[in-house]
Amino acid sequence: MSSKKESPWDQQLHEAAIKGDLQQLRAVFEAGRVHVDCCDKEGTTPLILASANNRVECVKELLKQGADPNRQRTTGTYALFFAAQGGYLDTIRTLIENGSHVDLPSQDGGTPLFVACQCNKLNVVQELIERGADLHRIMKDGATPLFISAQNGHYNLLKYLISKGANVNHPRHDKATPLWIAAQLGHADIIQELLSAGAEVDIARQDGATPLFKASHKGHIECVTELVRNGASLGLLENGESALHAAALFGHLKVVKELVSEDADVNLKNKEGVKADELAREAGYDIIAEFLAKHQASLHTTV
Repeated sequence: MSSKKESPWDQQLHEAAIKGDLQQLRAVFEAGRVHVDCCDKEGTTPLILASANNRVECVKELLKQGADPNRQRTTGTYALFFAAQGGYLDTIRTLIENGSHVDLPSQDGGTPLFVACQCNKLNVVQELIERGADLHRIMKDGATPLFISAQNGHYNLLKYLISKGANVNHPRHDKATPLWIAAQLGHADIIQELLSAGAEVDIARQDGATPLFKASHKGHIECVTELVRNGASLGLLENGESALHAAALFGHLKVVKELVSEDADVNLKNKEGVKADELAREAGYDIIAEFLAKHQASLHTTV
C-alpha cells in the first residue's frame, strides 16, 4: 500500500468523497490525474471515506470507476467495516453487490459484523449474516460477536445472535465467557437471556473468578440475584475466595445481605484462612463486618 505524499488531486478526490460532492468527484476523474484508489499514509481511499460518510452516490461512482471495495487501511479496516459501523444499509448493500467481502478481518481480527455488534446496529447484523458473515468468527483475543454484544449490553442483538445459533459458552482466550463479561459489567437482562439459552453459570475466567464472584466484586445486586437463583456456587472457588469474600472486601452491603439470605457460609475461610467479616473490618467496612458478626452470633445461638 502506497505511503507517498498525497497530490492536490488526491486531496480533491478525498474531499469530494467525504462531502458527497458527485460533481467534483467526476471532475477530478475527468482531469485524468488521479488514481481511483489513491490513499493517504494510513491507506484511506476515497471509497473508504465515501462509505464512512454514507455518500451512496459517490460510492457507486467510485465503484464504477474501478475502486477496489476490499482495499484495506493499515489497520486492516475497509469500506464495508466503516459502513457497518455507521449502520448505513444502502451503502453496505452497494458494496457487497459490487464485490465487497463480508468478513475481511482487521489487525485485531474484527470484521464488519463485530463492529456492527459493538455499535448495536441490529439491522446491519441481520443483513451481514444473511449475506454470509460468519457469526462464529473470533477476534485475536478469542471474543465472538456474541461476546461483544454481551459486553456492551445489547439485548435484542444478543437474542438475535442466539437465535441464529451463536455459542453462548464460547470463551475468550482468558476463559471469560459472555456470561462472565455481562456479570462484570452489570447487565442483568443479558445474564437472564444467556442463562435461559443454556449458559453455564459457574465457568470461571483463568484467574478462577466466576460470574457470581465478579458481580459480587463489582456490587451488581441484580446480577447477583439472577446468578444465585440459577445455582451459582456460593462456596470457595478456584481462586481461593468466595463471592461473599469479594462483596465484603469491596464494601457492597446489599450484595453481602443477598448472599447471606441465600445461605452463603459466613464462617467460610478463604485460602489465607480469613473470614468475610474479617476482610470487611480490615478494609474499613465496619457496618458489613458487624452485620456478618451478628449473623455468625445468631447461628451459634440457634445451634
